[in-house]
Amino acid sequence: MIETYGYARAGLLGNPSDGYFGKTISFAMSNFRARVLLYPSGRLEIKPSKADLPVFENLDDLYLITRWRGYYGGIRIIQALLVRFMDYCRQQGIELENRNFTLEYESNIPQRLGLGGSSAIITASLRALCQYYRLNIPLPIQANLVLETETRELNVPAGLQDRVIQAYQGLVYMDFSRDLMEKRGYGEYECMDPALLPSVYVACRTSLSEGTEVFHSTLRDRWRRGDPDVVEAMHTWASYAEQGRECLLGRDYRRLDELINANFDLRARIYHIDKGNLEMVHTARQAGATSNFAGSGGAIVGTYADEEMLARLTARLKAIGVEVIKPKIV
Repeated sequence: MIETYGYARAGLLGNPSDGYFGKTISFAMSNFRARVLLYPSGRLEIKPSKADLPVFENLDDLYLITRWRGYYGGIRIIQALLVRFMDYCRQQGIELENRNFTLEYESNIPQRLGLGGSSAIITASLRALCQYYRLNIPLPIQANLVLETETRELNVPAGLQDRVIQAYQGLVYMDFSRDLMEKRGYGEYECMDPALLPSVYVACRTSLSEGTEVFHSTLRDRWRRGDPDVVEAMHTWASYAEQGRECLLGRDYRRLDELINANFDLRARIYHIDKGNLEMVHTARQAGATSNFAGSGGAIVGTYADEEMLARLTARLKAIGVEVIKPKIV
């Protein structure tokens, strides 16, 4: 039996420029994870998880669960991965052994909060497939396959950031410059020592779940039209990540704090942020911490000075229904 994992991630800086030839810094954390079991069987089967079962206690239960996980479970994304995986193998001239299997999955990553829940399931499944068929697919290509599963097979707009950090894990600086992406199909990914990070937190609440496709579809339309505000913002976000890398290497945490706040503030200027997300960001800052979206909304990431500030941050966010965690970097 093969057992693999894909972990939640938080985008610290540069998000959402990863889908627009930008630069980002992200980290993977084991506080939340997707788990996959894969083993030989007579027929090929993808077993449903709880998220795939349309059984509820009552209407209120249906409403709450749907708001938390959306309208789809994991079977469709695993099936889409298998199709993309076969296409890749055929394109590379890789002949897969005729060996059926059963794949089971489970995930405790809060869905639709920009923590990489869907891509974590796909990443864990791809790792299991590589082990099962004894394939050594390079990590940049694995990240591409996970992205293409969602963009090509499921028509979900997304960027590479989630998939890269979940493939590499740890703390990664990513450069998605146009010349790199168009020349070889992937960017330059630098693994950094997680010990360079200052004290960081992640906070989220499920009542704000919207889905990355809602944010990215609107933003991409503006990008394609050449909206000058969006085009300029992408360059600025990329520069924040570039500067953030230098801050981490030089341990200039004061400037890093400024960049984290600026990343969100620019986002709020070019895109409507709902009241719930604004409340979460502002409450964190009132406690003295920095705050930025960890993804597309519903979860935030930031830095804090000491345990006293963390306690204050935790108490104030708890009062508005937001949970604070200390991320365990994978």
